[in-house]
Amino acid sequence: MQILSTERLWLREFTPLDAAFLLRLVNEPGWIRHINDPGVRTEAQALAWAESRLFKSYREQGHGFWAVQRRQDGALLGMCGLFRRVGLPEPDIGYALLAEHEGQGYALEAARGCVAHAREVLGWRTLMAITALDNARSVALLAKLGFAEQAIQHIEGYSEPSRVFRLAL
Repeated sequence: MQILSTERLWLREFTPLDAAFLLRLVNEPGWIRHINDPGVRTEAQALAWAESRLFKSYREQGHGFWAVQRRQDGALLGMCGLFRRVGLPEPDIGYALLAEHEGQGYALEAARGCVAHAREVLGWRTLMAITALDNARSVALLAKLGFAEQAIQHIEGYSEPSRVFRLAL
């Protein structure tokens, strides 16, 4: 199901047919370095991961991390979306792209679409975001969106502390 569109992108729910793409995405060196290593090594594991991390959120929360798809050719580029994370008092935004699609403004465009969706469709007043301590590119993207750094804290599910950001909508 399509959630939103921007000038160059569609954001839609992931489906079981996206397991091969998700396997590739969660094994990108940038994902493993800046997010975590979920230990997903097969398409079956990717599908199980998607069920617990993506599909469950769609059913229970009505939102989650969505597939970022280029409108021009339908190529899957990554994910971006809105999530309620244990350890944060308010919902947060997250994003990740395949390395070959970084540096082209897709993450910023998708994130801007998600911020607008949070404000205009979901009626949220605040968004949070987290990054790895050394993820300068993500910090720069959050600054462009207007997020302000709040703290450094340990977030459940991450072995290292995270930088925590907040944006008033």
